[in-house]
Amino acid sequence: MLRLAVPNKGALAEGAQTILKEAGYRPRRDSKELVVVDPDNSCELFFLRPKDIAVYVGEGTLDAGITGRDMLHDSGARVEEVLPLGFGRSTFRFAAPPDGFASVADLKGRRIATAYAGLLEGYLAEQGVDARVIKLDGAVETAIRLGVADAVADVVETGTTLRNMGLQVFGEPIARSEAVLIRPVGAAEDQGVGQLVRRLQGVLVARDYVMIDYDIRAERIEEAIALTPGMEGPTVSPLHREGWVAVRAMVPRKGHQQVMDQLWEIGAKAILVTAIYAARL
Repeated sequence: MLRLAVPNKGALAEGAQTILKEAGYRPRRDSKELVVVDPDNSCELFFLRPKDIAVYVGEGTLDAGITGRDMLHDSGARVEEVLPLGFGRSTFRFAAPPDGFASVADLKGRRIATAYAGLLEGYLAEQGVDARVIKLDGAVETAIRLGVADAVADVVETGTTLRNMGLQVFGEPIARSEAVLIRPVGAAEDQGVGQLVRRLQGVLVARDYVMIDYDIRAERIEEAIALTPGMEGPTVSPLHREGWVAVRAMVPRKGHQQVMDQLWEIGAKAILVTAIYAARL
């Protein structure tokens, strides 16, 4: 039985539960549920603190987990990234009062507060900057005002919280993060993990593509196919009306309206776009 770790709260929780539900796994019915048994998929879902997930997976206690790439690197756990999941995107940045610092080099000998000490220490070592890292469990934005630090390093999504505290980001991003599927380093091939990966990949494809159907005169089919090549090629079927064919193909969701415009310009009719629930390519 697959044992999977899922974020129980925070920015990653909703996205993780949504993608798992779309992949056919049983959703959590109550936010207080810590374990969900899904016999139809031979799976147990354990709802844990996002920052703890890499540790549990790295120890081999669980087969796989969903967490943030920043938390994965911060943990130092023996886990590997299997699949990026496309949600929960953020950057890990330095911030300080305006005109305080311009680059990471300016932080030499200064105090930096963060909830991601492992990630920050590794970055400072790479940059050759000797600074004091002060580890806090959260709300690092207040550390400067309270005199605990000279700068902070924190996850930034919109930057609103930092601006509200009179801080602004500076320097290059320390890291870029998103939700990822992880498993223990060197883990043997597992049927449950393999099925999970295929299902998640199918959801990600479905989110990025739509299905387009249209009718076109046969003499313009090559122009139409150039606009909608599909994956292995579009499906082309003759219509009862002589000289016309029906075409079906997958096209990227982004820009599909422009494709519809271009098809219309070459004489396509009955152009329909429908969402894809899941896909296997």
